[in-house]
Formats: sequence, C-alpha cells, structure tokens
Amino acid sequence: MMTQMPSMKLRNTEVQVPIIQGGMGIGLSSYTLAGAVAREGGLGVLSSAGLDRIVAARQGKKLMKAREAAAQDVRDAKTLGKGGAVGMNIMVAVINQYEDSVLGSMDGGVDAIISGAGLPMALPEIALRHERNNDVALIPIVSSGRAMEVIFKRWKRTGRLPDAVVVEGPRAGGHIAWREVAEALAPENHLDNLLKEVFEVVKDWGNIPVVAAGGVYTHDDIKKYLEMGCAGVQMGTRFLATYESGANAEYKKMLVECKEEDIELASKPGSPCGMLFHVIKQSPFYQQAVARERAPKCDKGYLLNKGHCPSKHENEKTFCICNGLLASIDLNNQNEKNLYTVGANAHRIDRIMSVHELMAELQGKQVSAEMMNLPVEDVRAHQRVSQLG
Repeated sequence: MMTQMPSMKLRNTEVQVPIIQGGMGIGLSSYTLAGAVAREGGLGVLSSAGLDRIVAARQGKKLMKAREAAAQDVRDAKTLGKGGAVGMNIMVAVINQYEDSVLGSMDGGVDAIISGAGLPMALPEIALRHERNNDVALIPIVSSGRAMEVIFKRWKRTGRLPDAVVVEGPRAGGHIAWREVAEALAPENHLDNLLKEVFEVVKDWGNIPVVAAGGVYTHDDIKKYLEMGCAGVQMGTRFLATYESGANAEYKKMLVECKEEDIELASKPGSPCGMLFHVIKQSPFYQQAVARERAPKCDKGYLLNKGHCPSKHENEKTFCICNGLLASIDLNNQNEKNLYTVGANAHRIDRIMSVHELMAELQGKQVSAEMMNLPVEDVRAHQRVSQLG
C-alpha cells in the first residue's frame, strides 16, 4: 500500500496530502470539518452557501452580511487548522452572494477558492480586485474538456489562468453538471473519460494540476488517479460521515443505514437551479417534495435560476433545498424537515469516524485504537473538543 503520498501545489500553497475535502453546503462543510482536514495535511474546504445565517447563529447574531460571514468562517477554520490549508467552495448558482463570498473568503485569509455549479467566468475578475489576488489559488470545477477550454479562453482575457481544475464526474455529491438522468449515467460521462478529455485540453495551456472528483472513496481509488496523472482528488461523502462535519445526528445515522437503492438523482421535482443532485430518497424533506405536500415557498433565496427561485411559486418541477439542508444542520428543523444529499457511494459507509482516522485510512496508514469507534451520539461533543484544539 502507498504510505507516502506526494504533496500538491496550488499556486502558493503546498497541500501536504493530495486530498481536497469537498465543499458541501449548506453548513455540512463546517469550520470544524475544514479545520480538522487542514490540520491533517489536506485541503479543508468550507462552503459559502448560507454562511450569513450559519455564522450569525454561531455568534449569537440575527444575520450577517455574506462577505463578513465568509471571512469569519475562514478565520475560524484557519484557527482550528493550525497552519494547514483552507479553501472555500463558492457556487456560481448562489448568484446574489457570489462576489461578496469571493471577497470575504479572501479577507479571511483563504488559500484557495473552488467554484462550480455553473462555469465561474467572473471569478478571476472579482479576485483581481482584492489585495490578496496573488496569494489565492483559483480553481474551477468542470465536467468536460469543452467547459475547460471555455474557461481557459475566458480567463485569459483577465491575465489570470486557473491554478488547478477539479474534474467532477456524475457520481459526485451536491449539484452535478447534468440536467437529465440518462445523460448523467451515459458511459462517456464516466469520470475516467472526463479526465482524459480535460488532460488533452490542459496540456495546451501549461499543464495545471488536475484533481479527480466524484465517486473517489478508498486509498486504492486515490492511488489509481494519482497514477493516471492527477495531482490529487476531491472527496465529499467520506468527510460528510465524520464526527466533525456539520450534518446532524439523524443525517449521520441515515448515512450509515442507507442502501444503494436508497440513493437517487433528484430530477422531477429537482433543484431550483435545474442541476441534478443525489439524495437519500427517505429524506423527510424529499418525501414531502415528491408527494407535493410542501407548499411552494422560498424565503432564503440562495439557489437561483436566472435570478429567480421557481420553488417560490411552484412545487411540481422543483423544490426548495435550502430550507431542508438548514434543517439538516439543526438550524431550521423547528420549521422544516431534514434533507439528506449525498454522493453515489454513500451506501458504502458503515460507520461514522473522526477526520484523523479517515485521513490515515485514505493514506494507507495504521490508525491509533483510541481514535476508532467513537459513538455516533458524541458528534456534537467531539466537535466542541475539535474547536478547542
């Protein structure tokens, strides 16, 4: 087994272990999770979605501005990370807060900004207005060679090319690039094929680091993608199933109990922004949406389609996912039911573990006995210990 992995260079930041913990909103990639991953040598990644409410609640405030909240979340994760690398995932689809989230993350000292759920065409222009523009790695998420080519050509006009790229296949958690289930499941869209496409494009633009994402699960998977020429991997669901993630106890219990047939791509009804995403179909919020039992409602306004949230007016084709995800981090569940979004490999999870244990496993290392088999009921207590360092 590989016990010594190469580091990964992302602009000015050396990530000691070539593992990026995927940014999972809303609040699932908590600062406790990102900080713990950073402390273990990986790139711990926050999610900007909903931080105005999440950070405000943490600080006992009613609401914060998006820029202020993003900066504070980065600072908190950096403190826990003890010098490790911290990134921020910023969804293009969260259009109303995109610019403030980029600038706020940079205010807070972020090392990398990863952006997807749409092509991040404006990212370099926004970042170039900040005094730290030379310090922060800018990393788009793509799912095709064509998308990579478009980004290179557009970003070239600003004089700033991507510092790396995350290539995300259809088995990823969160929103994926495809809008039809059959298209997402087509053989040509297997991650390995998408990587080959992107490798062909980047070789003409300076061979930036390529990161594989979507269905990466084991040490052997990581080894495979490194041997293919990837600089690293991005993983979400494995980190969702840790004590340090923001998911509540019910969410983590469902992760352990779900079976392969319990995971489906939400389509009709689906996300307000029109992209597919994997969900555990027993999620109370999703069951309510499928039965059209939840009246149209959008009072958060994070995920928009052409500037509007269709879930505010109809519940036949789309459903509000922001409220369900806020409930799943215990921030909104007095009014809403839980929504459990996952990656396609979630059924392989058999227990919740610490970030320390997971990072050791992913590197092919032995794990100390005292870090194994912490009870699921200790989630919040373990987070408090992590916060204290």
